[in-house]
Order: sequence, then structure tokens, then C-alpha cells
Amino acid sequence: MIPAAPAAIQTRLTPPRWQQLWREAVRDPRELLDLLGLDPTALNLSEAAARQFALRVPRGFVARMRHGDPHDPLLRQVLPLDAEMQPMPGFELDAVGDAAARAGNGVIRKYRGRALLVSTGSCAINCRYCFRRHFPYAQETAAAGGWAEAVELIRADPDIDEVILSGGDPWSLATPKLVELTDALARVPHLKRLRIHTRLPVVLPERVDDALVDWLATLPWPVAVVLHANHANEFDADVDAAVARLRGTGASVLNQAVLLRGVNDSVDALAALSERGFAAGVLPYYLHQLDRVQGAAHFEISDERALQLHAGLAARLSGYLVPRLVREIAGDSGKRPMMPATGIQT
Repeated sequence: MIPAAPAAIQTRLTPPRWQQLWREAVRDPRELLDLLGLDPTALNLSEAAARQFALRVPRGFVARMRHGDPHDPLLRQVLPLDAEMQPMPGFELDAVGDAAARAGNGVIRKYRGRALLVSTGSCAINCRYCFRRHFPYAQETAAAGGWAEAVELIRADPDIDEVILSGGDPWSLATPKLVELTDALARVPHLKRLRIHTRLPVVLPERVDDALVDWLATLPWPVAVVLHANHANEFDADVDAAVARLRGTGASVLNQAVLLRGVNDSVDALAALSERGFAAGVLPYYLHQLDRVQGAAHFEISDERALQLHAGLAARLSGYLVPRLVREIAGDSGKRPMMPATGIQT
């Protein structure tokens, strides 16, 4: 008889539940459509697009999609279509100028006082409009070498007072890896804030587990967690619970969305997103006009339409429920607000 391993060893050998759910994510577009009762031949499904940028979607997120609806706004965000393979003028591999803003291995410096760490290339979900879908993650991650180059760059520049964790999704990293990073950053005296951009609490809310919450609660800086939801249907009771746990650590929880044709390009959809997010404890932050990355042109709406939608949203909701409508322009010193007078103003 083989004796059972001690409980502490079993805990180490058993992966966290969120990692198991990640491994069980749907990766075959035809399986996804079969789960939703949809015919792949009627949807312009593209195997070439799936090879270029793989499908990945957690089953809990699939469960929020409407069965039998080929126009479901959550499905549209993840399904690889023929339209992605059509070349379009003005849509580039590096839509926001990440390469030109590179300051070190996985470190991007675009705006004064801030350093963005591309902490990983992994995400629990692959969004078809992702502005980093062509990013060279294999060569450019701040985690390389135990974060040493990234942390030293920040330590050497006293002008940096805020670190932004991005990716990929930084919370795709195991919590001990996050602890390793923040322990190193805690030795940088001029840091004042930590910002974390993550989609995992929305698409895989199980990621907000005890270990993550304990880590967040002990960080020495004010923390802003910026979620990414584009439609009210992305919220459910599990997401609500994850947000409540995040807020319980003292973190501020915000949401940024992207304007997407066929997903949220109506005042009704945008108002529902702001109201549903706020009900969960999430404050609207940014509404982005689409980054013009190659493969995402079918999601774009015109600037004129974007301004109309934002004006309609402002007319309907209280000011604190109206996110700022912005566009990112490579080389700018900050996100560029979009204004009715001239279309876009700084």
C-alpha cells in the first residue's frame, strides 16, 4: 500500500482550480459553435485566421453566450472569421507603436511617469480585436531573467512613479511569480502606484482566489485594477463575486471597453455595460475607439458614429457612468480624447 502524501505536499501538487479551468478552455472553433448549436458553414468561419491567432475561450465565458444566436456579442469577440484575413489599408501589425516605445526587455515607456511591463504573452481568452495579437512575446517579456532588467530600468529612473502590469494578461502568471515581481518592485523607493490591466476576473473569475487576494491585500502601494468588459452580458454572479473580493483588498476597480461593431455599437448596449458594471462595483474608465491592428477591420466603426454614441451615452447616464472616449495614437504623450468639435483633440 502506498501511503497518501501529506496534505501540504498534496496542495503543492494540485494546481489551483483556475489553472485547471484554463486548461479546459475551448480551443476548436467548431467545438465552440457545436456547444452553441450553430452551423460552422453559415458563419464564414476561418481556419486560416484560427491558425494565425488561435481560438481560446474559457467554458464559463461560453456559458454566457446565447445558444443558437450567431450574432451573440460575446461570441463575436472570440470567433475567427474570414474577414480577419482580408488586408485593409491603415491596419498594421503594431497599431499603437509599442516597438518604438520599447525601453528594455518587455518594458514600454510611452507616457511620462509610467512604465508598462509586458509581463507575459498568455491570456485566458484570445480576443479577435487584440491590439497585441502580432506582438513578439517570445522575445519581449519583462519576466525574462526573473524581472531583473525591467526592475533595474525602473529603479534607475526616478521619474517613474507608476508601474502598469499588462501583457497578455499579467494574472495568467501564477501568484508566486507575481509575488516575485512585486517584492522586487517594493525595493524601488520612488514608486507610488501599481496598475494592473486584466481580463481574467471577467472571463475566468475563478482566478481571483485566496492566494491572489492575499497578495493584493499586502501590496505597499495603492492599486488600480483595470478590467476589460465590452458588453453587459459578460457579467454574471461569479464575476460579481470576483470584483467584490478585489474591492475588499482596497483596490480600485475600473473598466475599459473597446467600441466594436456588432458587439456594443449602440447607446443601449453601452448604457447597459456601464450600469451593469457599476452594479458590480466597477467604475467606467475608458471607451476606446478600435486600435487599427491587422485582422480587426471588421470591428471598426467610424469616428462620427463613435462620437454620436458617446453623446447619446452622456445624455442618458450620470456623468460618473460615462467613460472617456479615447483613441491611442502612436507617439502621443497620452490617450487622445475624442471631441465633437474637430473629431479628435488633445
